[in-house]
Order: sequence, then C-alpha cells, then structure tokens
Amino acid sequence: MEWLKNNKKNLLLVGIDGCGGAGKSTLADHILSIATEGIVIHMDDFYLPSHERKEMPDIGGHFDWKRVLHQVIKPLSERSPAEYQRYDWDHDELAEWHHVSASGVVVVEGCYATRDDLRPYYDYTIWVDCPREVRLKRGLERDGQEALPFWLDWMEQEDRYIEIQHPRDQVDFIIKGTRNN
Repeated sequence: MEWLKNNKKNLLLVGIDGCGGAGKSTLADHILSIATEGIVIHMDDFYLPSHERKEMPDIGGHFDWKRVLHQVIKPLSERSPAEYQRYDWDHDELAEWHHVSASGVVVVEGCYATRDDLRPYYDYTIWVDCPREVRLKRGLERDGQEALPFWLDWMEQEDRYIEIQHPRDQVDFIIKGTRNN
C-alpha cells in the first residue's frame, strides 16, 4: 500500500466496497494500522430504520447513501469536519452522533460505499473481491444459520448493484478478500 505510505495530504478519503463477507472491515482495519491517524466509518451505520425502507429498495439496498454523502463524504471532501448519526441495529433507529475531524485517513467501508453517487468524492477507491460461497460461509458463521434468508436477500441486492453499476470495474484498486495477510 505504497499510495498510503506516500500520502502527503492532510486528509485522505478512502472508499472500500465489496459484497457482504468479502473482508472490507478487515482491510479497513489494516489500513488504519499503517496510517498514523485515522478512522473507519461503516456503511452499516447508515442503514435505514425499517419505517423508511421501501419494499423494493433502490440500488444500494436499504442504505441511506444520501445521508452518508451529506453528513460525511461531502464535508470531508471539502476538507471540513463531519458529523453523522449512527443507525442502531438493535433498536432499529438512529442513535448517537459521531464527530469526524478532517485529518488523517478516513475510510468509508461497506457495501455500496463506492456507488456512482459517492465514488467521485474519494481520493482512492478499493473493491474487495471474494467468491460468493466464501462470503456466505463467513456471514453465516458470524450471524448464525437463522440469518440465511437475510443473507440470500442481501446477496440478491448486491447482485443487482453489481449488474447495474459495475463498481468493481471503476475503482482504483482490487484486493482479494481470500488472502490471510
């Protein structure tokens, strides 16, 4: 990751995308271990509360990409601090606010993080590639077998995103999510 080590900017905004279970969070944590200052912002914090979800979601599943754009990505891309309200998965509602300074490495990681509407704002974009069966296995190991219907629906929404927006073909780097290092 020479691009990270050679960074001379005060703020570096990085988007990490890929399907569920591909290894995006692991990569984000690795990037922060190299950076002298930084934070990871998870797209999971921008899930829509159930009362706001549509039966057939737009591209990007039930993630509020407009909120991540306006609360985080746009301000940071303008080198201004950002504040966002986290989605609480247990209570299905927006929870506490988080402050993000406009310095260091800010990684936005998660499914749909580099969708067409968000990609132009990043300094670097990364796609984490991983076979479907590995991702499903990882997801079920983490969430339990009872989550299989959720994962199958989730994967169907991801397939639609990939088919329409081709995010893998439009990023700066592709990383294999099956590597152990």
